[in-house]
Amino acid sequence: MWSLAFRTLKFRKTSFIATFLAMFLGAAIVIGCGGLMETGARMEADPQRFDRATVVVTGQQSYDGAALTERHHIDQGLVTKVAAVDGVRKAVGDVSFPAAVLKDGKPVTGESASYGHGWSGAQLTPYTLAAGEAPAAGGEIVLDQSLADRLGAKPGAEVEVAVRGTTEKVRVSGIAAQSGDHNPDAAVFFTDEKARTLAGAGGRIDNIGVIADPGTDTAALTDAVKSAVGDRAEVLAGAQRGLAELPGTLSSQRTIVILAAIFGSSVVLIVMFGVASTLGLSLQQRAREMALLRAVGATSQQLRRMILCETAVLSVASVALALAPGYAVGKLLFGVLSDSGVVSDAIVYRAGWLPMAVGAVTTVVAAALATRFAGRRAARTEPVAALAESTAGTNWFSVPRLLLALFFIANGIGLAVATATVMEDGPTLASTAGPASVLFCIGLALLAPGITKAMVALLRLPVRALSGLPGALALRNATTSNVRMAGAIAPIVLLIGIATGTLYMQSTEDDVSARSYTANILADYVLDSTTGGFAPDVVDTVRTTSGVAGASELVTSRGFVDAPDGRADLDLRGVSADGVAKTLDLRVTEGRLAGLTGDTVALSEKKADEFGVKVGDRLPMHLGDGFRTRPTVVALFEDNPKQQYLVLPARTLAPHTTDGLPHQILVTAASGAEGLHARLADVAGAVPGTELDDSSSLAGRNNQIQQILVSANYTIVAMIVGYAAITVVNTLVAVTRKRRAEFGLQRLTGATRAQVLGMLGVEGALIAVIATVLGTAASATTIVPYSLVKNDSILPSGSIGIYLAIVGGSLLLVFGATLLPSWRGMREPAVDTVKAA
Repeated sequence: MWSLAFRTLKFRKTSFIATFLAMFLGAAIVIGCGGLMETGARMEADPQRFDRATVVVTGQQSYDGAALTERHHIDQGLVTKVAAVDGVRKAVGDVSFPAAVLKDGKPVTGESASYGHGWSGAQLTPYTLAAGEAPAAGGEIVLDQSLADRLGAKPGAEVEVAVRGTTEKVRVSGIAAQSGDHNPDAAVFFTDEKARTLAGAGGRIDNIGVIADPGTDTAALTDAVKSAVGDRAEVLAGAQRGLAELPGTLSSQRTIVILAAIFGSSVVLIVMFGVASTLGLSLQQRAREMALLRAVGATSQQLRRMILCETAVLSVASVALALAPGYAVGKLLFGVLSDSGVVSDAIVYRAGWLPMAVGAVTTVVAAALATRFAGRRAARTEPVAALAESTAGTNWFSVPRLLLALFFIANGIGLAVATATVMEDGPTLASTAGPASVLFCIGLALLAPGITKAMVALLRLPVRALSGLPGALALRNATTSNVRMAGAIAPIVLLIGIATGTLYMQSTEDDVSARSYTANILADYVLDSTTGGFAPDVVDTVRTTSGVAGASELVTSRGFVDAPDGRADLDLRGVSADGVAKTLDLRVTEGRLAGLTGDTVALSEKKADEFGVKVGDRLPMHLGDGFRTRPTVVALFEDNPKQQYLVLPARTLAPHTTDGLPHQILVTAASGAEGLHARLADVAGAVPGTELDDSSSLAGRNNQIQQILVSANYTIVAMIVGYAAITVVNTLVAVTRKRRAEFGLQRLTGATRAQVLGMLGVEGALIAVIATVLGTAASATTIVPYSLVKNDSILPSGSIGIYLAIVGGSLLLVFGATLLPSWRGMREPAVDTVKAA
């Protein structure tokens, strides 16, 4: 049987190339998504400043299974405990905080990051003195070599440093050079005591770097350190040490894994469909061969084994060749995520044998299932019936096919209904809306032969009226060969349905987010700090500036409410009670925003109902660094489903963020105020590292946040659509090449090349029209419910040009893959093409 399978592959190269390409590309995408998932599951980051540390002790990075978004500090007393562990040569407490060296009142690093540390932490990279001495007093610093070169500073020089919103002059005691260039950020070293004070964590530290004795087993040392610190800190070793330098990075883990899972599962379905479609078409074209094999005594079991052997050869070969491209696909996807800010570029892409094996097995299993489905009829048909069907090939209906189609359609509709009626506006909305169109597309594709026949009957009169003889020939072919035409329609339905649904879902999200965020901001101007945050007195200075109606600090973070029915993750905003009413559109229904001082909180009426609290009650919650608090509810405001967050005092929330200070100040101008921009510019100029912009910049930044996943979505969708497009081309080219003898006979009986091409043009138009209708209907299962939830409208936001571009691209594929091979084939004499068949 294997010998027969290899002979079949050898002499039917063209018909198997399409199947091979479908498997190869599908395997590459599945392997890529597997690599992305493994990267998210492992979340490894090469250490930068901690390159010399064998083990790193850091604060807890999660609460109740959810990743913390801010740095969690640890007790300095743990340094002594860790240092006492067997195998530890040295335990070094470390802190890190924004510290900008100024030149002419501006950071010398520009927009690049610059951080301050205690001098003892220099040995963890390591940094070594290239000139001068270590800092011995609070007014002394050591600059790294790059900073010293930019400043032209030498030991003994005085420089200005901005830390925690204030500026002070300090003396450069030395210059440090790092070994290996691991740390990409500029470094400023203070005395350890001064650094802990400037870090603003109440004497607590960020991390403990552990340098082991030579020859110490890392695994044993890690276990020993874990025992010493207990549940008061986390211990990181190996490739995870770098996570200690990236607070909040683990919050992106869930995003990566979910993205990989959602798109990976969609790809698996699409690959199964694509392979089944191309393989089914190949078997249709081999109907006469199958009939002859049955007529000469081959059994159904033998035919099934032959088809399975053929598919096994193709699937194994395609998977073997797809391993390297699959790795590259995964790395490309991860690169898009890191470039767009979804995950830190310090996270390392990891794709080991597991995603390769999963991708390989998935592709082989998908091909086997597709083979069983597509080859079932060819193998089970009786010999005489097979010979009859070999010329017509219109018998497509079966009960299993109908049940499978109804299963996919019902699930697609079910997801659409669930999206519109059950799901709430939020990040999980796309998880039900997106797959709905994929499932519905596959269901329609399974019923495509019957739908095609019905739609051809409906289009008969207008086609005959508009196209004459070529149209009559095209209608005749479409009626008698509806199965063949459906094979060309199915992948186009998938292409149009997925592309239209996904792109309009994204355009709706972008539009709604931008409009709701802009409406929520009442401020006219915003001051931004590029040196780590504003000191508490800056907002008071802004508030007393002539022409200012209101000013509020703004701190953004994310925390957790310990709700009665489980943990709720929510955005947090820190504001100033004196200015929040003028800068944010919070329509108070109960209580007073002026009471937002100390340990207090304000929230929407809807959230208050969910959490079972009212004004005067305490709300149990954890802030972004894991700090547990029970603020008193002082105000309730109208719910805005597009902008849901809790409001806390900025000076309560800021200390529990990584930098510890507010980075923005919102400013609302008084009615009729003139020259305010110039006066605010003067205020900004007096605070080093401060930039002044209008409030539209906030909406722009929010749009950037919304766009974080856009590039990743577009990249993955482009791969899926590209896969569908290649399937379309393969299918149409294979169909057209198979019909060369038919075209030769038409020419021998008097038809001209123009008439044959005209017939193919009408067939292509029929394919395009039917596929566009079905694809549009499938995309509606995603677009309509998503728009209803997001925008209270059945119509999505976005240009009609998106839809026209998708349909236009599909038309180009249809006509290009049909007319070009036909035109090239008809350059040969008609007699030769008939003989070749």
